[in-house]
Amino acid sequence: MTHTTFTRTTRRGALQALAAGAAALALPARAAWPDKPVKIVVTFAAGGSSDILARVLAEQLTRKLGQPVVVDNKPGAGGTIGGAQVAAAPADGYTLMLSNTTPIALGPFALEKQPYDPVAAFTHIAYLGSAPLVLMASKESGIKSFADLEARARKDGRLDFGSGGPGSVGHVHGELIRKITGANLVHVPYRGGAPMTTDLIANVVPVGIDVITAYVPFFKSGQLVPLAVTGSARSPLMPEVPTMVELGQPKLVFENFFGLSGPAKLPADLVGRLNAASNESLALPEVQKKLVELGIVSKPGTAAQFEGFVKEQVGVLGPTVKGAGIKL
Repeated sequence: MTHTTFTRTTRRGALQALAAGAAALALPARAAWPDKPVKIVVTFAAGGSSDILARVLAEQLTRKLGQPVVVDNKPGAGGTIGGAQVAAAPADGYTLMLSNTTPIALGPFALEKQPYDPVAAFTHIAYLGSAPLVLMASKESGIKSFADLEARARKDGRLDFGSGGPGSVGHVHGELIRKITGANLVHVPYRGGAPMTTDLIANVVPVGIDVITAYVPFFKSGQLVPLAVTGSARSPLMPEVPTMVELGQPKLVFENFFGLSGPAKLPADLVGRLNAASNESLALPEVQKKLVELGIVSKPGTAAQFEGFVKEQVGVLGPTVKGAGIKL
């Protein structure tokens, strides 16, 4: 190549590069994500396990993503009000959900018209962990074990149990006990765990079922009696309490899971970043300490693994809700 030819070619290339640059400037640029605050919708009121976990995660994601990550509480209708909002949001990574058992595997199946497909309507990003439920009795009931509960239900023909509300994890687990053991447990719904606790301590309702976290102080004070935890392993919060597996009831294993989800068709690169950031956050000692306090056992995994887990949960619990005739 002569010097003249090289000069012409270089000049031509420079002109083409300038033209391409001008064309690129004319197109709307796709901003690097995130370039504004990210919202995590919590489908319950402030103060519960989901809300606390979401705030712990949001603090860590804020540091890792370089933008504020804020929590937005949208309770109601078995978690489906917040769930529907996230399902309808743009798939741009700015609206996420602290997903768990209720808005994913229970609430949608307890409504007359299912508001969304809990698998197809979301991108399930990261599994955060799970916490067992606890089956408990009032001190005054005289029920001190799961065997006592079954015996009382059969002797009296029925046994009332309280939960945090229709379609809650406690409600569904009580229906599972009734279905699998034949013990006639009759549901008494409350507007949250706090009023149920008051009546449980007073023996207005003899038995209650809920996520273990809030009840540990009442067990330690002797006001309530833990009968069994529903996890596959004993809870670090109350290691002396037996599991349903140990009591010969493996079909009654039931854990309230927590995860991070977003609208369907979230871009793969965003999913990868959020999954990695979530797993890194869970591994931090200060986060692990908070998880132990909440009774949550975490386990890192891929988005594909979490999606498979969600499908499994929906496949088991959805038919249980419908079969029990649970309505919201």
